[in-house]
Amino acid sequence: MNREKQMLRYVVADLVMAIVVWIIFFVFRRYANDSRLFPDVVIWNPNYSFWTMLVIYPSYCLLIHYLSGYYLRSFRKQFIVEFVTTFTTSLLIALTIFFVLVLGDEVVSYHYYYVSFSVLFVLQFGFTYLARFMITQHVTKKIKTGQLSFNTLIIGTGSNALTLFGQLQLSQYKEGNKVIGFVEVSDETMVDKEKVLCPLHEIASAIQQHHIVELFIAVDHVDEDTLFSIINALLIYPVTIKILPRTYEFLTARVKINQFSTSPYIEITALSMSDWQLCVKRFSDILVSAFVLVFLSPVFLYLFIRVKRDAPGAVFYRQERIGLHGKPFQIIKFRTMYHNAENGVPQLTTAQDQRITPFGMIMRRYRLDELPQFYNILKGEMSIVGPRPERKYFIQQIMEIAPYYCLLYNVRPGLTSWGPIKVGYTDTRKKMVERLQYDILYLENMSLLSDLQILFFTLSIIIRGKGL
Repeated sequence: MNREKQMLRYVVADLVMAIVVWIIFFVFRRYANDSRLFPDVVIWNPNYSFWTMLVIYPSYCLLIHYLSGYYLRSFRKQFIVEFVTTFTTSLLIALTIFFVLVLGDEVVSYHYYYVSFSVLFVLQFGFTYLARFMITQHVTKKIKTGQLSFNTLIIGTGSNALTLFGQLQLSQYKEGNKVIGFVEVSDETMVDKEKVLCPLHEIASAIQQHHIVELFIAVDHVDEDTLFSIINALLIYPVTIKILPRTYEFLTARVKINQFSTSPYIEITALSMSDWQLCVKRFSDILVSAFVLVFLSPVFLYLFIRVKRDAPGAVFYRQERIGLHGKPFQIIKFRTMYHNAENGVPQLTTAQDQRITPFGMIMRRYRLDELPQFYNILKGEMSIVGPRPERKYFIQQIMEIAPYYCLLYNVRPGLTSWGPIKVGYTDTRKKMVERLQYDILYLENMSLLSDLQILFFTLSIIIRGKGL
């Protein structure tokens, strides 16, 4: 099973159908508007924007389809969701193209406008949905016949694991889960010992070797600390993780269940933000970060010179932080401290920290030192809004008090979030845990609206110079 290849099939199908739709619609426009088809081959005249729109229209269609979140999940597409998504995007495409292009036509009757819009919408929806339906039905058929399956591991070897194994076996040709084996935790072994692949600490090799895409947590008599330690060990892998709701109750008050699935298990890797919002969020990150890096380049140059003159040392400061799926990355800042201020020992920053340079204090007050992180955002390591990334050294300390920190691995870290707004700089472990509460609150209520609220409050802090 290859998610990327399957997604590419949908993309290519949408692209081809968009090209076909534009050619047919262009012919219709010339026939309806000029009352002729090809008497003097005017269809190829650049004045009619045929070639230009033959590039722009399919590209625009793919952009709208991406922003709808359709490409986010390659498999297990539901009929009603696929239908509604395709209908909505086709309507949006038809409306925008109609107002941008068709209203410029010289016609004698407004009846032409209504007919043009209807034709474009019907073509776009009909061809796009037909191609998608055929691909989806082909995949569904392969799952039902056992030609396609999703390699799955069950975490646990006790009675819950055994029960789950039976359920997955019964629904294999409907849900597609193919159980490769079990991962031993600390349960009594009640499953076939030959199917126990490895202990939990060796799961990485099992995931890679067997191309695992889904994990089910089904341990017996688990307490909170044990469960979080298991989740913490699993969230670093880019796989779907599922768990029983009753086990999940003390993780979060909100349980998001896929209403189209018959499985009693839920995804703890699923975010509260819908697919289309996730895509719009990432697209906005790319646009805004590219804009900032290009159009604020004079500001970057000024800060570069000031930091260089302020104190000896490198202008940019790189530091390893932990990001999505627990993967480390190098965060970039303008240096605000004297060279070698930490001397190899991680330390928290205080408001009156003597290690901060004079200009560094000004930059921190207005959050100017964070500007280079738009490069991290452009690369996909961060988002504009999301929990602030932390160093592994401090994460380990936080998890001693709040083991649920691992839930933040589900989302890209951000430039700003509720944590920094409400708590500010964290100079104690207590404040770090307090900030975590706001990060979890954000995680459980992610939406584009909450992101806009966070950006509004952040700008207010920056304008008032209350960054410290």
